[in-house]
Amino acid sequence: MRIREATEDDFGQIWPIFHEVVSAGDTYAFDVNTDAAGARRLWLDVPRKTFVAEDKGEIVATYYIKTNQSGPGEHVCNCGYMVASVHRGKGIAAELCEHSQLIARSLGYKAMQFNFVATSNTGAVRLWSKLGFETVGRLPQAFNHPEQGLVDALVMYKWL
Repeated sequence: MRIREATEDDFGQIWPIFHEVVSAGDTYAFDVNTDAAGARRLWLDVPRKTFVAEDKGEIVATYYIKTNQSGPGEHVCNCGYMVASVHRGKGIAAELCEHSQLIARSLGYKAMQFNFVATSNTGAVRLWSKLGFETVGRLPQAFNHPEQGLVDALVMYKWL
């Protein structure tokens, strides 16, 4: 697997991953009806950088990195990760997160913060914890899971 910076031409392969993840409504606080134009804006235009993971020429996962807050908070970044469902369970998310921490340091960030990790997303909570992220806040019933209803969201943080 190779992780590289995304190009505009990659969006055709990023979109199905984004659509699959977001339309499920169980991990991201994006509108489940986000269209391709909205997805492009959220995933390619707004972030500072976007990366893709390729396996044999196929994009199997993606992540973005952006500044979490401007001004006095600009030393903290935020990332979002998506892995195509057929490629989950292979350690790709861990590789993406480790890669993003290297990129964050190279861009001058001092910390990484995940703003809204649904507690129902147990795999992500477990992985981020394993990779050294601490839960620094809990937002009671902040995420409306399509099957579980209102669940807490976590703020997770790591000093780089």
